[in-house]
Amino acid sequence: MSRLEIDHLDKSFGALRVTEDVSLTAEPGEIHAIIGPNGAGKTTLIAQISGQLRPDSGAIRLDGRDITRTSMPERVHLGLARSFQITQTLPGFTVLENAALAVQARHGSSFRFWAPVASEAALNDAAMRALDAAGLADRAGARASALSHGEHRRLELACALATEPGVLLLDEPLAGVGGEDADAFVAALRAMKGRFTMLLIEHDMDAVFRLADRVSVLVYGRIIATGTPAEIRADAQVRAAYLGEEEEDAA
Repeated sequence: MSRLEIDHLDKSFGALRVTEDVSLTAEPGEIHAIIGPNGAGKTTLIAQISGQLRPDSGAIRLDGRDITRTSMPERVHLGLARSFQITQTLPGFTVLENAALAVQARHGSSFRFWAPVASEAALNDAAMRALDAAGLADRAGARASALSHGEHRRLELACALATEPGVLLLDEPLAGVGGEDADAFVAALRAMKGRFTMLLIEHDMDAVFRLADRVSVLVYGRIIATGTPAEIRADAQVRAAYLGEEEEDAA
């Protein structure tokens, strides 16, 4: 588990300021959720944390180390994994083979790309641990193309877990996922609480309030409140800016 610290982050595209003086921390082992309306700047913030975008100013620290100008691959090596963008799953490969490739990409090995993944037991063992954590151990032999949308999301989560992250960045993991698939995904994340530090962006407020230890609310590129789920629910400014509208939509 690692500590992620965001310190006064700013990002603009021309005259449009999409991240404005954003500061927050994700403490070791906690799930810190970021919520906010569409266009609030959540995806841009995650892109800066993962290394896809470089901020104009401010700092990003992982366990006290400044990674603001570190490349995406180096951030993965240091233990920062962005679920759903760490790797592209390969539909013609099995679930186990996809996870094993993620293990190999993180550590390297004698594994040769065109050789069968099964040729290295160490890769498979690590891959199975990641699949088990994501609730997909029973689907290890299935082709990725045969998975449901929700199962595919959990495979992408498993591939991120296979990199042995200290911090997981989860960018709307439940998008397009419903019913039993959504319940299974939430259950997998709940089971991982305390084992990984997680920064979660999600529009499903029920999932957010079931999972998060703390919640930050991002509106027009600024953090307007941070607190426990109960504190955020009770915050009048948050309800006026976002939650009241969301809860009416869910009614």
